[in-house]
Amino acid sequence: MRAFLPSDLCKETQLNAINPQSWLQVERGKISKLSSSCTTTSSSIESFIKVPEPPIVPFFKPVDYVEVLAQIHEELESCSLQERSNLYLLQFQIFRGLGETKLMRRSLRSAWQKAGTVHERLVFGAWLKYEKQGEELIVDLLATCNKCAQEFGPMDVASQFPVEVDGASQETVVTDGEKSLKNVNFWIGDEKIVCRRQKIASLSAPFHAMLNGYFNESLCEDIDLSENNISPLGLRTISVFSVTGCLSDVPPDLLLEILVFANKFCCERLKDACDRKLASSVCTKDDAVELMEYAIEENSPVLAASCLQVFLHELPDCLNDERVVEIFSHADRQQRLIMAGQATFSLYCLLSEVAMNLDPRSDKTVCFLEQLIESAETDRQRLLAFHQLGCVRLLRKEYDEAESLFERAVGLGHVYSIAGLARLGYIKGHKLWSYEKLSSVISSVNPLGWMYQERSLYCEGDKRWEDLEKATELDPTLTYPYMYRAASLMMKQNVQAALGEINRVLGFKLALECLELRFCLYLANEDYKAALCDVQVILTLSPDYRMFEGRVAASQLRTLVREHVDNWTTADCWMQLYDRWSSVDDIGSLSVIYQMLESGEAKGVLYFRQSLLLLRLNCPDVAMRSLELACQHASSEHERLVYEGWILYDTGHCEEGLRKAEESIRTKRSFEAFFLKAYALADSSMDFACSSTVISLLENALKCPSDNLRKGQALNNLGSVYVDCGKLYLAADCYINALKIRHTRAHQGLARVHFLRNEKAAAYEEMTKLIEKAKNNASAYEKRSEYCDRDLTKADLEMVTQLDPLRVYPYRYRAAVLMDSSKEKEAIGELSRAIAFKADLHLLHLRAAFHEHVGDVLAALRDCRAALSIDPNHQEMLELHSRVNSHEP
Repeated sequence: MRAFLPSDLCKETQLNAINPQSWLQVERGKISKLSSSCTTTSSSIESFIKVPEPPIVPFFKPVDYVEVLAQIHEELESCSLQERSNLYLLQFQIFRGLGETKLMRRSLRSAWQKAGTVHERLVFGAWLKYEKQGEELIVDLLATCNKCAQEFGPMDVASQFPVEVDGASQETVVTDGEKSLKNVNFWIGDEKIVCRRQKIASLSAPFHAMLNGYFNESLCEDIDLSENNISPLGLRTISVFSVTGCLSDVPPDLLLEILVFANKFCCERLKDACDRKLASSVCTKDDAVELMEYAIEENSPVLAASCLQVFLHELPDCLNDERVVEIFSHADRQQRLIMAGQATFSLYCLLSEVAMNLDPRSDKTVCFLEQLIESAETDRQRLLAFHQLGCVRLLRKEYDEAESLFERAVGLGHVYSIAGLARLGYIKGHKLWSYEKLSSVISSVNPLGWMYQERSLYCEGDKRWEDLEKATELDPTLTYPYMYRAASLMMKQNVQAALGEINRVLGFKLALECLELRFCLYLANEDYKAALCDVQVILTLSPDYRMFEGRVAASQLRTLVREHVDNWTTADCWMQLYDRWSSVDDIGSLSVIYQMLESGEAKGVLYFRQSLLLLRLNCPDVAMRSLELACQHASSEHERLVYEGWILYDTGHCEEGLRKAEESIRTKRSFEAFFLKAYALADSSMDFACSSTVISLLENALKCPSDNLRKGQALNNLGSVYVDCGKLYLAADCYINALKIRHTRAHQGLARVHFLRNEKAAAYEEMTKLIEKAKNNASAYEKRSEYCDRDLTKADLEMVTQLDPLRVYPYRYRAAVLMDSSKEKEAIGELSRAIAFKADLHLLHLRAAFHEHVGDVLAALRDCRAALSIDPNHQEMLELHSRVNSHEP
């Protein structure tokens, strides 16, 4: 959750924060004196370093997410159409708790695609659109390729609702056949409206009874309707409708008048016609605000859905309008049903998420979450709603209310909510109770990393350190343990150990809070050059980032720190960039590019390089922002076309990206245009004919002007294509030439060539050179493991897991070795160790196969179903699932 950082919950017993205001007031040139005095004692270092307590996040975090995913998959196989979207929404919530952004979006898309009602399509379409904020450029680019991408755009709501046909024919009862009246005159004031009696009677049962039944009006030619809030024009329109069945060219105000009248007299066909006609007139938010009130009051579902569509289409901005918030906040059960039908819970899930992202402490967030609780129909939905509102109440320091909500969530089976109860116990001074509460959880379930992390807050000294070590062992993705250990080591004057600890996590997870802490460590150690590097990377990732609990802008700190670092010329910057690029120091390269962007030269090229680095660092959203900036700052038409092509390619529109590359080449032959076309073709097809085209394109690229950074990449790619074609000598030449211009990654390609020539020792040596040169070398260790005997392989893969615990191949290899040694329990345990913190298809697939091998059919089926929640179309997984399912008792 973007805005969900409850750092104000930190207690006084924690490391103290820097006072940014006093620090910012220090005269330029005097920071070194301040820092020098601050490095003399551990207590003064505390003034620079603070590690906030880990937040209680408002996510669904089951103890065994695999089991829940499997249950959802099983239910999806047999549930009704009306239940599907809610199950996909629950799947989304699990993936959100695991931090799996791509899987979250895929679940939302499935909910949208499988939606059984108009309201579900509206809600999930709006949710997907909200998740894709900032991607308007992609839609525009697709339009230039004659491809429409407005899949979540406005739809004709009225056409999505089935037409209600009133099949009840009204029998004509005539009291005196000879006196049957053909017409009836309705009077409104002094005006007479002549209507056909039987046509009006057919509009509803009340009119039929009045005009044809045993009431006096059945014998009257004149009837006064003055007291029924209908105007003469309105009644004339109703008369026309009774004959034609249509409402043509009727203004909205008159439609509203007729709608109220139709509802009063139970004229269902007329009401439905008004409902649909009004729905088509909702164009703006103001229209929707005004008409939603009528839709709710008159129970007009089509109009209500049309208004809802307008509100959702304008998320998040519409939640800054108090009129809109009022509509959603104070709706009762019947009103919610009119607005959102069976999608009420989904609607308030979306509104709550948007509100929490805007301001988790706001009253509207509370109101939406209260509505979410009211809308919940299952225990799973209730526990999520209780937990989320509990988190918000905790942030607002409404402790009694938060405690009640967490207890209700725990009562429904959400073990993670115990962390909220423990935090509240600590706040209220019951530290031992909090410790014992977590200890009870750890002893009663298969423990997870967050449990030890949370318990560490309620003990001191060695016990705390032990809990945090255990937390990292069980879930190495948790950042708090690394940060706490780094800060503690720094206070003990162990600078290198402190930096080593924080570098462990930054080696595989580029977290802003970890970069901020490392910045503080460097600052306390007076290493201003390194501090400047980190603050520039922070600003690359988040230009508006504020440090020290939001009290000072990162940009201000950069200005101050830069006063203590020598200025680089443009030539210096390029030399620094080459050094960092060749040493595979992606974080350092990002910092240099940030500095180069200030010079104002070739910004398009620099933003493009920035995007490449960000993709390597697994920051796709920020990389896309950099690509868009590259487009804005392109120095020529052909350069802009290339960047547009990369945007399209990176978002899955390969064919359109190729078109942009070809258009750029027609405008001007350039390295980047040829490279883009070659890259996209190589990625989309591996047949021999395509390979020869890719080779030709890369050769053309190398003939065009470019710097060695990109030429090294082109040579590396060309070598890979030659390897795939079996042309090993040509491939080796490419890799050697790439190494001559310091493209260090080419060592990996050259090692592959050696291996294919049966020169295993040479391949191992080549990868060793890469490991020695590369700052970020987890992938190099992993690749080298393929070129050595089992003992060395095991050592390399252990190093991979230390450097980057998110890489799954080492776990799979170790598990396979254990399985070969008939150590089935240990093999399954090795896979389970990684599955606990990473939802990975390959890990689950292998564990399912192991379970099948040992005859544990239920466990195998569970893993198959969970894996198919991750990728429903994976062919091998589908085959294993079918085989295992046939053996289920």
